[in-house]
Amino acid sequence: MGQKRRKRGWIWLLLVLALAAGVGWWVFGRESQTSVSYDTREVTRGDLMVTVVATGTVQPTTQVEISSELSGTLASVDADYNAQVSEGQVLARLDDTKLAAQVLNSEASLIASRARLASAQATATETADALESAEALDKRGLNTRSVIIAARAAHDRAVASVEIARADVSLAEANLASARADLDKAVIRSPINGIVLDRAAEKGQIVAASLNAPVLFTLAEDLRRMELRVSIDEADIGRVQLGQEASFTVDAWAGRRFEAQIASLRYAPDATTTDVVTYTAVLTVENDDLLLRPGMTATATITVSREDGQLLVPMAALRYSPPATVSTDRSGRGLMGYIMPSPPGRDRPRTATGDGSGVWVLRGGQPVRVRATPGATDGSNIVVTSEELREGDQVIISQREAR
Repeated sequence: MGQKRRKRGWIWLLLVLALAAGVGWWVFGRESQTSVSYDTREVTRGDLMVTVVATGTVQPTTQVEISSELSGTLASVDADYNAQVSEGQVLARLDDTKLAAQVLNSEASLIASRARLASAQATATETADALESAEALDKRGLNTRSVIIAARAAHDRAVASVEIARADVSLAEANLASARADLDKAVIRSPINGIVLDRAAEKGQIVAASLNAPVLFTLAEDLRRMELRVSIDEADIGRVQLGQEASFTVDAWAGRRFEAQIASLRYAPDATTTDVVTYTAVLTVENDDLLLRPGMTATATITVSREDGQLLVPMAALRYSPPATVSTDRSGRGLMGYIMPSPPGRDRPRTATGDGSGVWVLRGGQPVRVRATPGATDGSNIVVTSEELREGDQVIISQREAR
């Protein structure tokens, strides 16, 4: 009987100890329970502009490099840097002493050729009359057959000489035209109305055009109308189209933006030594104030689309999702593991990310999932379409836990 009482005493003792342990476990667990605070942003309604950023250089719309077709020595240089020139204006002159002599020689050759033509024509007329007289006498039987043959041969030779003389005249005329053209090319003229951007010509300089004609002048047609050539990354080229508006900045005029418009998109990729493929876009630029200069480096922002009056949320809101929790595994803890409950706050959070099909809104202090269809984005904010989301809602972008 005493043995049974002692056994019951041990059992009650174990139950009391288990109960005490459970209470302690619960109390300490509550003390370590974590509280969650949420970082939120307000849903707004406004305009969103989607842009593409590209870099490039400002260039004249028309730029011409002028060389010399002839070799020789520059006798004079008549245009300098930044000079305004008109079409046909003299920029430089080569020494034309030899060229002028060639023209005189060609003119003399033409005169001689024309004189030989006149002589040949006179001989042809003379032989024609002699042949006619010989044929008349032959009809009356006063001439022999050999005389007729000789007269006809002489006339044929005279006619051939006329043709040769005419060919010589044509050749002399061509040589004279070529000599005059060379003489005219000794004067280097502007082919356009514009401005001298660069000059590499100096008086007394020897120009060797036979090998590789040097560039003597670089002209720009009109600096009041420029173009901006930028490189568009292949990831963005599908969104860029003709006629889209853009603005750009240059280092020379910090804080000022210049307007431009896409006028051309080239299909051929830019030559590059890196793995990045880019395509050239040409933008037209008005430069009435002449603030922009050729070669300036520019950073352009191209507006590819615009969404007006749309619901806007931060991009981070689409990536957020409340962490899933995994309860502590009770297996392997024996009987005590099933007697004592797991303390609050001891469940382990498992991180999760949103799938982009909705956002979490803080309502009544609790996160509530709201379906939303994403649209255009500028990298920071995104347009969403939703029947449940309203302007002013607080969307959750992240959360923090504090004990």
